[in-house]
Amino acid sequence: MQVARWSVADARAAIAGADLDRQLGFAHGVPAVTVELGDEPGDDIAAAFADIAVVGIGVGAAAGSDWDIATIDPTSVLEGVLRTPMSAVLTAQTLRRTASMTPSDGFFAESVAYATLQAGPEFAAWLETQGRRTRNDDAPRVRVDDDDGTAVVTLTRGRLRNLLDARMRDALVEVLRALSVDADRPIRLVGEGPGFCAGGDPAEFGTVDDPTTAHLIRSSANVAPWLLAVADRTEAVVHGPCVGAGVELAAFCHRVIARPDARFRLPETGMGLMPGAGGTVSVPRRIGRQRTLEWLLTGDEIDAAVAFDWGLVNEIRPEGR
Repeated sequence: MQVARWSVADARAAIAGADLDRQLGFAHGVPAVTVELGDEPGDDIAAAFADIAVVGIGVGAAAGSDWDIATIDPTSVLEGVLRTPMSAVLTAQTLRRTASMTPSDGFFAESVAYATLQAGPEFAAWLETQGRRTRNDDAPRVRVDDDDGTAVVTLTRGRLRNLLDARMRDALVEVLRALSVDADRPIRLVGEGPGFCAGGDPAEFGTVDDPTTAHLIRSSANVAPWLLAVADRTEAVVHGPCVGAGVELAAFCHRVIARPDARFRLPETGMGLMPGAGGTVSVPRRIGRQRTLEWLLTGDEIDAAVAFDWGLVNEIRPEGR
């Protein structure tokens, strides 16, 4: 795999021809293209890549909104693309489309794309590095308390930093389903223990028999649409690790409050996957499509201050306030 590195003139000459799809794309060993834009936004160039299986990266301070990524220095992004090119390209393609879809259509598109990656070699290679884990834990996953009229929904798997497994997913769906009919009641989503939610439970990765079944399960047991249904009256209070699904679900809430120790990360593309808990819908609506993809490809951990600057959280609030 290699990266095409073009000038503006190179790019415009390429898109003027009839064989752009033969020069770029994963199938031709070119999963990414960078274009040095200078002072131009280059949206006409980016638009020409829209139906090609490639990550389009506009390099320059004026890069426009049609690029998959707009950056001054693409080095770390390209490292992410070349590490897992299949997930990088499919995530870019999905984010292009979910940006203009209804949430319901976005959830469907995300789930199908996620299932595709579940069957792919990059995820299989990641799984091989993980070993096998089992959990023997029948404890409740979610608790609902009342705080002066507010429903406090607590993730109660604190010993494991509230890793999201199928039982927690199902419990959240049922709790949010019940709360959705109480239209005036505020909701607060929190996590027990040292972290809000450290993502999906690795013990369950790769345990569903086939990706079709996995997609159909997500289509009938998905927290995202139920959280979205109550999002306008829900706040998430985030502390410690907030990773993967933890970021994706919190981002749906009308208000996200971060404790100073909160740390955020989206590691999915490095696993050969992409966000699968509604994140291609929720996260871009907070921080934008370009920043979402760049964050996924770099795999960087950000602190509460950066999350606030990006708009991922609305407020940083110390304990006791």
